Amino acid sequence: MASTTTIGHSIPVSALAAFPACARANHRRRITPQAGRALEKLGHAIEYLTDEFVHMGGSFCAHNAHGEAVEMLMALNRQVYFECPEIPSLKERFRSLLGPFQA
Repeated sequence: MASTTTIGHSIPVSALAAFPACARANHRRRITPQAGRALEKLGHAIEYLTDEFVHMGGSFCAHNAHGEAVEMLMALNRQVYFECPEIPSLKERFRSLLGPFQA
């Protein structure tokens, strides 16, 4: 697995991608209790760092430690979310049931 380092932390390259090629944003996902806890903790960490940054009166720049930390947490958040399996839509479930009967 390829990885990159950000401020001494190794992050899988797959986590840095905005959306995986096969991911569909409008589909629901089956989130396990473990993934749910991870998403909740990552969300709280992102919110905390963002609030702290705003209260400090920080400005956005290319080499801001707070900004890099938030980006890293957001990338990990996306990775956890997109690793959860998609729930097929009602239309997809009907198609799979009717598949053998379709011409």
